Amino acid sequence: MVKILLQIKDNKLFFSIRKRLNTEQKNLINTNVISQNELVFSDEYIMQNVKLVHAFIKELINDYNVNTLVIKEFSIAPLILHVSSNVPKIKSLYLLEESILNYRICEKIIKTNTINYVSLYNIPTYLLEMLDKEKITVDSRNEMLFLSNFMKDNNLDKFSSIYYKTTIYLNLPFTKEDEEDFLSFISINKYLKIIHINKLNKNDIENILEVLYKHKLKNIKIYIKQNISDIELIEYLKKINKRNVKINGIQFKIDYSKDYLEDNLMNQIHINTIKTCIIIALFIISSVIFYVFYSNYTSMQKVESIQEDISNIIAEYQEEQKQNENNTNIEIENNNTTVPDNELDNEEKPVENEEPIISNDDIASLLQINEDTVGWLKVNNTNVDYPVVQANDNDYYLNKNFKKQKDNSGWIFMDYRADSVNLSQNTIIFGHNMYYSGVMFGTLYKVKRSNWYKDEENQIIEFDTLYKKMKWKIFSIYTIPKTNDYLIADFSTEEKFQSFLNLITNRSIYNFNTPVAPTDKIITLSTCSNNGKDRLVIHAVLLSDN
Repeated sequence: MVKILLQIKDNKLFFSIRKRLNTEQKNLINTNVISQNELVFSDEYIMQNVKLVHAFIKELINDYNVNTLVIKEFSIAPLILHVSSNVPKIKSLYLLEESILNYRICEKIIKTNTINYVSLYNIPTYLLEMLDKEKITVDSRNEMLFLSNFMKDNNLDKFSSIYYKTTIYLNLPFTKEDEEDFLSFISINKYLKIIHINKLNKNDIENILEVLYKHKLKNIKIYIKQNISDIELIEYLKKINKRNVKINGIQFKIDYSKDYLEDNLMNQIHINTIKTCIIIALFIISSVIFYVFYSNYTSMQKVESIQEDISNIIAEYQEEQKQNENNTNIEIENNNTTVPDNELDNEEKPVENEEPIISNDDIASLLQINEDTVGWLKVNNTNVDYPVVQANDNDYYLNKNFKKQKDNSGWIFMDYRADSVNLSQNTIIFGHNMYYSGVMFGTLYKVKRSNWYKDEENQIIEFDTLYKKMKWKIFSIYTIPKTNDYLIADFSTEEKFQSFLNLITNRSIYNFNTPVAPTDKIITLSTCSNNGKDRLVIHAVLLSDN
């Protein structure tokens, strides 16, 4: 049995094997806890209580704002990484043991699903490539001894430096040691994009290209700092560029001499060709700008027209309701008679399992325009003030408006899985981020501004259905790379819902201090951000005093 010591310091959670325990601590060891700042678990206890220890570690990480794991010995690393997996705040890992990383630990690092940086002593190439595929950056501490000027000039003193290097400098001619180390570098490196060369000749060019071809490197630019005036060499480089750019993207960039530019290069430039290219470029740019403005203008016009129709329908319906109420009151006054007790006793009793009663008549009036209408959404101090629709899938209203006409702006729609009558635990509402026109969710970017989300009036969202008027209070706002983990509608247990609430609350850019319980219901507003790469998300909880 191994005793594992936990310590917290400077946003780091340290794990190490406890070597000795004094007699006063032996009784405490049976409980697997020593003190608030220094905790001890046995490996057997952890393996037998994985879920409990995982929850405990996650709580520690949240309470102390921990973002880094530090593990002293490799022998406990797999177990620690297992119980620390899927904790969003953990981004970095430091392995202190001066040993070569093994496959088992590498696999556990990947399965944490959150770590994106690892500091370690040494790592085999195949494991580095394995982590690199998962976008995990590795920093190795083991310094390498080298003899060549090539390694020295490029500061290639660590294995990870060789692997991630994007730019190198070649001071030719090479020594034998330079040549050997350059070949080793090319065989290991995966990110090389730029090579700077002080001077070269045809033989140097052929040798460099042979190495690059052999290792199938592509899209590399080779900058020659030499002030070349040899026309034969320049023409030779041009010929190579023509061939290589098409095949593998390798291209030489020449620092031409002033004499060459004056005597040769300018004579090769065709003024008419340049003018034609400029005109074509301006035409394309103008066309794109015109298309963008025209598309946004027509979108705004369509939305304004639809909103006007919606307002008219609601106004007509309200006027009709007033007339009906007046007529009803007159009939009651004209027929003011006493109903016998026996007739009251014979009144029909309520029928169980009746259809839900529509109480929001304004929204219901819109069913004559679109039978998919399920509610109305309003977000303060934005342009979001629209009826909400729901289709049989989440694709239909991506390019259809409220009148089911083809429209790139789409419409605000509820997730097809949602229960529009009783509402799901998490009711998700989507809309396009039409930033330039400001329609749909095009003005939701304002919610990321502190003067917006700190205003308590803005924290209240109105989302009504056909059956209820409801107010919701925001408890989380964030932007996140494209993911589906916040798009879960219902949960099988309260524990799973609580875990979900913890996840989305911890992501928030601001602590709203809004209480949310697993018995509550929430809504989620989701739209694109950063040209579709990310998602802007707002979560709000249903207020109990509606």
